Amino acid sequence: ALAEMGYSGFELHIGREPETEKAFPTYEEEIAAYSAFRQQLDDAGLEDIRLATNVGGSPGLDPSSPDKHIEAAGLAFLKSRVDITAALGGDIMMGPVVYPYGAFVEGVWSDALQDDLSEHYANAAPVIEELGQHAETQGVKVAIEPITHWETPGPNKLSQVIEFLRMVPSRAIGVVIDSAHETLDGDGPEAFARQVQWLAGEGRLHYAQASPPDRGDLARSWLPWQPVFGPLLAHYDGPVAIEIFNALPQFAPALRLSRRKYWIPGVDTENAWPSAYDVARSSLLKLREEFASLGATMPQE
Repeated sequence: ALAEMGYSGFELHIGREPETEKAFPTYEEEIAAYSAFRQQLDDAGLEDIRLATNVGGSPGLDPSSPDKHIEAAGLAFLKSRVDITAALGGDIMMGPVVYPYGAFVEGVWSDALQDDLSEHYANAAPVIEELGQHAETQGVKVAIEPITHWETPGPNKLSQVIEFLRMVPSRAIGVVIDSAHETLDGDGPEAFARQVQWLAGEGRLHYAQASPPDRGDLARSWLPWQPVFGPLLAHYDGPVAIEIFNALPQFAPALRLSRRKYWIPGVDTENAWPSAYDVARSSLLKLREEFASLGATMPQE
């Protein structure tokens, strides 16, 4: 249904949850399952649909950990996700891959937090470099996502990811720019324009997401289109994902979603509130309208 609206690709979360481990206990079984899923899409006439993957770290799979066993487990996990991305026919793996998502430490804030994070980034740099070298062999780019401060301790800002990238030579490692996070935690439009220019010049601008701060309908949001996408689209013509969260139970606690669920036709009971398809349609139209007003060549959506 979304492909018929004009969407040309989708992001898949490819975490390693307990349910996944039970269904596919080995790496080989998991790769085979994702390859079969790609084949199902092709067989259904969706062979032109592109897939990107979304990956987050966890405390037990942490490439920034000072514990070498956890660090090694984190690298092995991320390499396996790169392999899955390739098996899906994708060339972008994005997400908070440097530091475990949502791993707040009680009582560690402000200067103490930044000092602690600096140590973790230094630990992670050679690990992510090795990940980048592996990703290059698979034709995959890894896009690090800065996530807003109320979701995860860090990195929260694009400037922090840039400083991390200076420690990682592989150009397979870059960034994803999410308009929601940049609006909430960025350094402002002037700094953002300079950051985008630097990233593009370094070949590190790998992916982008159009998402409003409330993670809802793009057509009804405070997203500053020109300050974010003006500089971005001047240097970037790759895929732009529309990222909207549907108030599903899995996302509600971490993202503090308090609005009603966008009901899904054929799955949920119909009601008077907007459906997920309504929001998907209006958001795509809004993105096209705003990009056209910027005089931008439409990127792949």
